[in-house]
Amino acid sequence: MWLIVAAIVVAVILLAAFVSLHRGEVPVRSERAVRTSITSSISTNGKIEPINGFEAHAPAPTTVKRVLVREGDQVKAGQSLLQLDDADARKQAAQAQAEIREAEANLAAVEHGGTREEVLTTQAQLTSAKADRDTAQRNLEALKQLQQKGAASPGEVRDAQTRLETAQAQVNLLQQKLTSRYSSPEVARVQAQLDQARASYAAAEDLLQHSDVKAPRAGTVYFLPVKQGAFVEAGALLVQVGELQKIQVRAFVDEPDIGRLSVGEKVSVTWDAMPGRTWTGTVTQVPSTVVKNGTRTVGEVLCAVENQDRKLLPNVNVNVSIVTAADSNALVVSREAVHQEDGQRFVYQIQDGQLQKRVIETSISNLTSMEVTKGLADNAEVALGSTNGQPLRPGVAVRVVQR
Repeated sequence: MWLIVAAIVVAVILLAAFVSLHRGEVPVRSERAVRTSITSSISTNGKIEPINGFEAHAPAPTTVKRVLVREGDQVKAGQSLLQLDDADARKQAAQAQAEIREAEANLAAVEHGGTREEVLTTQAQLTSAKADRDTAQRNLEALKQLQQKGAASPGEVRDAQTRLETAQAQVNLLQQKLTSRYSSPEVARVQAQLDQARASYAAAEDLLQHSDVKAPRAGTVYFLPVKQGAFVEAGALLVQVGELQKIQVRAFVDEPDIGRLSVGEKVSVTWDAMPGRTWTGTVTQVPSTVVKNGTRTVGEVLCAVENQDRKLLPNVNVNVSIVTAADSNALVVSREAVHQEDGQRFVYQIQDGQLQKRVIETSISNLTSMEVTKGLADNAEVALGSTNGQPLRPGVAVRVVQR
């Protein structure tokens, strides 16, 4: 019995000593600051677009006469894709040509004082009028001489003067008809008619040209919504062609992250329709403004992405990750270990069983980790947090219960 009592007393003493030894120690989780790679990235959504894409629209209400390609076809530059009914366009072109010829004839007549027949008639009339004027001039001079001799009365001289003035007025009128028969507004009106006729012809020619839809460059037909014989309204989409071996991703980055972007940053793209597949590329253009995208305010980032097997299709929605910073030999700690106070970042380093505050400088960070560039040595042990909810403070004794 005495031996049992003695054993119990010893156990109580040892337990009391143990509790006394650990009284005031805060149980904490910890980790080591280690050298590893770290990346910071922006994850968002985006949409696939072709580079050097081409799409054709109906220039006017018409019928699709022929469809010469199918979706997925590879086409060459200048190859015909489809043809529209151009009967109305040809009619319009012929009518416009007739209007041009008529307007040109009217303009020539205006500029030369009338038609050729009118000009010849006016010239003949002018010759006759000049002869009449010359005769009236001679008669007046003769009567003036007779008046001096008393053989002609003053009334006869006045009549002769009136006939001369009338003849001269007729000459002036006919000369004006030859040189400036039409006023400036009349000339401008005829010129406007010619300009309008030429514009109508150009529009008809453009309509004819667009009735035969051709690929401006080599590419893949990736969208063909019309069929042969279908009626299409003006502006209706006819076909889309693009280069798909290298495509463009339009990524939508939230406004707070736009400042982290720069041209040349690496991009990775995934598509839910092909799990496990990743495409890579680079940022080619950063946002110059922000736009509303549903409930988000975003900047549109353009990225060039390799797509040699043409598996990524235009207009599909994809997941985009843009690497904004990376370091392959960074001293890294968990974000949980980093605290901030009065604009300073610091960690609690565990030394000799106590917490020591270490002010640090950081660089690259992501959702879980942060790079330390100054203030902490390699392999230093830092506290992550207590397991009993007690706050961490400098000088507090700690006991590591989990690493």
